[in-house]
Amino acid sequence: MLKQVELNSFSIGGEKLVIMAGPCVIEEDESVIFKTAEKLKEITQQLGIPYIFKASYDKANRTSIESYRGVGLERGLKFLAKIKQEFDLPIVTDIHHPEQAAIVAEVADVLQIPAFLSRQTDILVAAAKTGKVINIKKGQFLAPKQIQNSAQKVIKSGNDRVVIIERGTTFGYGNLVSDMRAIPIIQNLGYPVIFDATHSVQLPGSAGDSTAGERQFVSTLAKSAVAAGCNGLFMEIHPDPDNAPCDGPNMISLDKAYDLLSVCKEIFEIVNR
Repeated sequence: MLKQVELNSFSIGGEKLVIMAGPCVIEEDESVIFKTAEKLKEITQQLGIPYIFKASYDKANRTSIESYRGVGLERGLKFLAKIKQEFDLPIVTDIHHPEQAAIVAEVADVLQIPAFLSRQTDILVAAAKTGKVINIKKGQFLAPKQIQNSAQKVIKSGNDRVVIIERGTTFGYGNLVSDMRAIPIIQNLGYPVIFDATHSVQLPGSAGDSTAGERQFVSTLAKSAVAAGCNGLFMEIHPDPDNAPCDGPNMISLDKAYDLLSVCKEIFEIVNR
C-alpha cells in the first residue's frame, strides 16, 4: 500500500501533484535562486500545487574536475535558509557524505540522496537518523524493484519518511531511457514516486568533459510520467539555462514553467479522478 509522506501542510503521495524544482546549483550570483524561488512560488500558488524549492550547494559528481561545483556547504546553507525564510518554502538539497546529514538537516526539510550514492549504507543511515523526509534518487544502474534495498536501509534505521525519485536507466553508452513501468512498480513497494523530468533527458558524459542533454524532451517525459501515475515532478529550472554553469542542456527555462506545470496538473487530476 502506498504510504503518504507528510511534509508541512501537504502530503507527498496524497491528492495533489507535488513539485520539487529550482536551479541545478547555487551560483555565486545569489539573485538566480531568489528570482527562481519567487517566480516558482507564484506559479505553484496560482495553480494550487505544493512546492519544494531545490538547489544544490555542491555538485560533487560533475564529469570534470574543472566543472563548477557550487558555493560550498556553509555558504549554500545560508542561501537556502534565506530562501526558506523569505518565501516560506520547504527546502530539498542533496548530501554527499554521512557527516553532512545532521548539518544540512538544520535547514533542509528533505534530504536528497544522489543517484550515484543510492546504495551507500552509511549515508542512508545518517540521513535516516535526522528524522527528515529522505528523497532517494534511484540509481540509473538499478532496476525499479532494487531500490527497495536502499529504502529499507532508511526504514530499518528508524525513519519511514521515504520518497523515491525515478530518473531513467542507463541505456548503452551516454544515454538514458525512462521506462514508465518503474512508477507503479516502485509505488507497489509502498513508496511515493517523484519523476525527475530533467535529469532523465541527460546524455551522461556525451559532451566529453561534461554531460549533454535533450531539453526538448522534458515536457514529453513529464507529461508521460504524470499520466503513468507519479506523485510529483522534480525539475531543474533556471532563468537562463543556456548560460547556467551546471546541467544547462537539460534544465528548462523559468518562463516555460507555468505552461508545463499547468498541463501536468490537468493530467494529474484526470488520472486521479
